Amino acid sequence: MQKVIKVDSVGMRFNLSKEKLDSLKEYFIKLMKREIEHNEFWALQDISFDVEKGERIAILGLNGAGKSTLMKVIAGVFKPTTGTVTKEGVIAPLIELGAGFDMQYTGRENIFLYGAILGHSRKYMEEKYDEIVEFAELGEFIDVPLKNYSSGMRARLGFSIATVINPDILILDEILSVGDAKFKKKSEKKIIDMIDSGVTVLFVSHNIEQVKRICNKAMILEKGHMKMFGELDEVVAVYEESVK
Repeated sequence: MQKVIKVDSVGMRFNLSKEKLDSLKEYFIKLMKREIEHNEFWALQDISFDVEKGERIAILGLNGAGKSTLMKVIAGVFKPTTGTVTKEGVIAPLIELGAGFDMQYTGRENIFLYGAILGHSRKYMEEKYDEIVEFAELGEFIDVPLKNYSSGMRARLGFSIATVINPDILILDEILSVGDAKFKKKSEKKIIDMIDSGVTVLFVSHNIEQVKRICNKAMILEKGHMKMFGELDEVVAVYEESVK
């Protein structure tokens, strides 16, 4: 089988400042005087695994385990402090839906803005425009500024734009919990249709039933360490036992 992701000895360190500072100026003055204390925090330590084409891997763990950090490292949002990540193919990271939206712009304007952030040409977004609007179910709201949208409407628009491409690798971080029950069902069906076409998936979710529907392998992260990686049923059984 073809390896599409190789994560090799990845570690991710953050410096947490103990200081409560009111301005950037104050921060730099204290930094120059060496008056700022930092706590080193390793969000991930020595993570290694391979993902083969078409595999669907669930990332399980309690809040603070490092799941979202790992997804951001694989997506290229963060550069790892140690180790390397090698990827083959087009990645669609559905991590923070609508993170690039401008609240002053209309839904229509944000489709082209967000599309550009994701690396698509205006021509491509024009071709996909009707499909995006229809899937997001925004109707006449498409010409209303996003500041007047509910969080569910913004999430629907973000999901619709992010899934309009045909990626090789799909990174899903809790995004199937967005919107109302009807949209959740619709968005899960869209993801499953993409999976059926052979897309490789990394899926972060607390919803074990959803994980069982979508994934065939899983890993458990605990305080930044990988505790287990293997076949879905075995890993889920260990995880469910640990969270009782």
